[in-house]
Amino acid sequence: MGSDEFLDLCKKIVREYTEDHLDKSKEQPDFEVYVVWYAKTLQNHKALLSTTLDDGMYYELTYNGNKQELYFDAYKKFENKCIKC
Repeated sequence: MGSDEFLDLCKKIVREYTEDHLDKSKEQPDFEVYVVWYAKTLQNHKALLSTTLDDGMYYELTYNGNKQELYFDAYKKFENKCIKC
């Protein structure tokens, strides 16, 4: 799987997951899915993605090229603070 194909697949999966988990009792918002970080090593890929929704979610997708398996993790950001060193 090439990089473009992997990232397109990741965006599709995150969009579908997000749409499935939106509050169905409210109007469905328009949003974008974007790549925060991406790396490829040999036949493996990993990407962190998020959306323009203000929900604090981010998504990690990892493709294992040996097994041809894609792993999906969804995370919620609880806090963001600056710690001076």
